[in-house]
Amino acid sequence: MIGLGIGVVVLLAILALLVVLVGWGILTYNSLVNLRNQLQNAWAQIDVQLKRRYDLIPNLVEVVKDYMQYEQEVLTKVTEARAAAVSAQGPAAQARAENALTGALRQLFAVVENYPQLKANENVMRLQEELTGTENRIAFARQFYNDSVMRFNTRLQTFPTNIIAGLLGFTAQEFFETDEAEREPVKVDLR
Repeated sequence: MIGLGIGVVVLLAILALLVVLVGWGILTYNSLVNLRNQLQNAWAQIDVQLKRRYDLIPNLVEVVKDYMQYEQEVLTKVTEARAAAVSAQGPAAQARAENALTGALRQLFAVVENYPQLKANENVMRLQEELTGTENRIAFARQFYNDSVMRFNTRLQTFPTNIIAGLLGFTAQEFFETDEAEREPVKVDLR
């Protein structure tokens, strides 16, 4: 009778351990799904701001092209960079394309500075302000996305969650990173 009691206790202990392990697995899975969904939402926020940026650029190019007859190369670069950014897939490719587009827009704004009638044009000023505001929103969205990637990747790499993540096919995500050229200090020429 004592042997039967020990067997029941062992069986109950094993059953309790299984319940705890299954519960932990479910909680871990749910937290990974929550983080993945947060990450997807963060990417969607970047996408919304990029679409806004893409919609503003053709308007800006259209307004300035009549004034900038000798600067067609700059306008072509902006248009090509925008097309590349629109078609980029994934965070790494998107980041490279966006950095190229930012560089092309900086070039365009520098050229606009050489045309007093453009600097004074109300449409150009409004579009520049809208693009600047959009750039700020993109920067915040990128920061939120990268924070979400960090939380997700950290959770994936932390023991014992990494076991569940590996078994269920969760994989680390890419950061939306800045180009090496973007990290260089801005050169100021005050001649």
